[in-house]
Amino acid sequence: MFDPSTHVLVVDDMKTMRKLVIRACTQLGFTNFTEAGDGAEAWGVLSSSDSKIGLVISDWNMPNSTGLDLLKRVRSDQRTGKLPFILLTAESEASQVQAAVAAGVDSYLVKPFTAEAIEAKLKQVYAKRQAA
Repeated sequence: MFDPSTHVLVVDDMKTMRKLVIRACTQLGFTNFTEAGDGAEAWGVLSSSDSKIGLVISDWNMPNSTGLDLLKRVRSDQRTGKLPFILLTAESEASQVQAAVAAGVDSYLVKPFTAEAIEAKLKQVYAKRQAA
């Protein structure tokens, strides 16, 4: 599992949803969070020279820059290309899952979710990263 001190970037245009993700991650022992309201704001955090982000959990559907747009930008940049990235969405259409996988998402979580579901995804992503 990820070290609890991992700096987690939580991206969602709904503050309530960001708080739910943070609460679930806090229950798993995580303590270090940064919030962003959309993909553009998140990219500003990630591209800053002092960014220590170690994990991104992002909503898909947001104004200005979607989670998929953010994922593509993260994967295309040498500084951030290897960051673990989980997409959250209310959609579960196969075409969306395929687009996320093609863009390099580590995992995909459908809303509504539970703390247990986030834990399972985090363990899955960590195991996959360790095996690579």
